[in-house]
Amino acid sequence: MSVGGGLAEATKENFRELVSTGSVLVDVWGPQCAPCLALRPEVERLAASRPDLKVVALDSSKARRLCIELRVMGLPAFLFFQDGREVGRLAGPDCTLPRLVQWLDQTLETTRKEVS
Repeated sequence: MSVGGGLAEATKENFRELVSTGSVLVDVWGPQCAPCLALRPEVERLAASRPDLKVVALDSSKARRLCIELRVMGLPAFLFFQDGREVGRLAGPDCTLPRLVQWLDQTLETTRKEVS
């Protein structure tokens, strides 16, 4: 598990623990999802450049029941958790790095305003 500065692999067994504290971006991806695979290096760079954020990757093909519980309907999907509670979501095949970064910055700003 990596916290602040790297990408951690989430599984159905450790997912709840990984999102339980702090600001967490979850990259829900699949090995057959071309947009997911194209974004992966960018997500890894994002994880390395954002020490204020825990970034975890969840392979949907290995955690189908968890994805159903999370109501993930399409890939790629990015879920934002604050202290164990989902507070934002970006999903769909038209996800791009600029769109992801803009959404993430807005979500972090909104979340920080709510916390303070």
